[in-house]
Amino acid sequence: MNPDTLTLLAVGLPTLAAAATAVTVLVRRRGSGSQDEAAPSADDRVVDGTTAVQEGEPATAPAPAPAPDVEALPVLDGEATALEELERAAALEVPAPVQGRMARLRDRLARSGSPLGARLLSVLSRDHLGEEDWDELEEVLLLADVGAGPATELIDALRTQARVHGLSDAAQVRALLREQLLALVDPSMDRSLATTPATAEDGTHVPAVVLVVGVNGTGKTTTVGKLARVLVAEGRTVVLGAADTFRAAAADQLQTWGSRVGVTTVRSDRDGADPAAVAFDAVRTGTQEGVDVVLVDTAGRLQNKAGLMDELGKITRVLTRQAPLSEVLLVLDATTGQNGLNQARVFGEVAGVTGIVLTKLDGTAKGGIVVAVQRQLGVPVKLVGLGEGPDDLAPFDPEAFVDGLLRG
Repeated sequence: MNPDTLTLLAVGLPTLAAAATAVTVLVRRRGSGSQDEAAPSADDRVVDGTTAVQEGEPATAPAPAPAPDVEALPVLDGEATALEELERAAALEVPAPVQGRMARLRDRLARSGSPLGARLLSVLSRDHLGEEDWDELEEVLLLADVGAGPATELIDALRTQARVHGLSDAAQVRALLREQLLALVDPSMDRSLATTPATAEDGTHVPAVVLVVGVNGTGKTTTVGKLARVLVAEGRTVVLGAADTFRAAAADQLQTWGSRVGVTTVRSDRDGADPAAVAFDAVRTGTQEGVDVVLVDTAGRLQNKAGLMDELGKITRVLTRQAPLSEVLLVLDATTGQNGLNQARVFGEVAGVTGIVLTKLDGTAKGGIVVAVQRQLGVPVKLVGLGEGPDDLAPFDPEAFVDGLLRG
């Protein structure tokens, strides 16, 4: 080997060695997912006092990492749960206060012309009342579904007052009619809802259990949802039980009502499940969660008294193993007349009804159903439906109801 070749080797070998070292360092630093990618390791070679870099990059220390974006920071499980709860609470609806709802019914009855009260006042304000006039009054009462017995009582009382005092003054007529109608509606009946939880002898929390019954088409499931809003507006905690398992949409409908006000709905995952089992689970959930009230919706698709007795009897037996029934509310459509009274009679015999909910009562000439159904079952009307709005359900106030009939 000649001298020139030896000279080239002596100069080139160190340069090649340095280049190979730099390549090795770059390969190590570009390893996928390695710690070396985040920061140089202790094994990185230093060439000429600086960390090896790609060709063409300045040989300076790496710039500090930018400050993390606060919004991009990961959220811990506990923080995520808290945020979800806040968002859910912000989305919940706030039911209208219960106070004053019957005043809305009174106003609607007045705006609708109050057919019952208006016709009664019209006849009684005549100068002379003959037999035809008294017959007309009785017909008005019967058409309003007051019932034969209560209608006769009212006519007899008015006849007596007419003979004793006369009925010439319009204000006197109105005051007298108000007094007699109020007596028929009977303000002395206890219309409060038993929704106060109790404590068992062993100290276990026992929620109030309200069973809601009635045939389909009366607005029963909707009434349960609206009643949940009434209770929430009063500061009560509630669990809903979707025990109407025969109607596919009933559980979905009830769950939608509950979710709007933050109320849990206990339901079955399959149609046609045992209603008593769903009711049992609802009461158990209410007991475990310590809620005030458990509202149980039941099926209305029952065509005969025997089937009704079997199913409601089973639900009642199963429920009372955990807690006594505080209320059994019968939902009736105020416009169904005598058919509604027949329904009331059957449910009263089977379910031990403690209170009545009348729907579609606003603006109807059928206001006398309040009197008739109370006489039929011997239990009070406790709630009335005022319209289609979510908060159009109110505790029944006899005086506000009668005043609504006589306004206009």
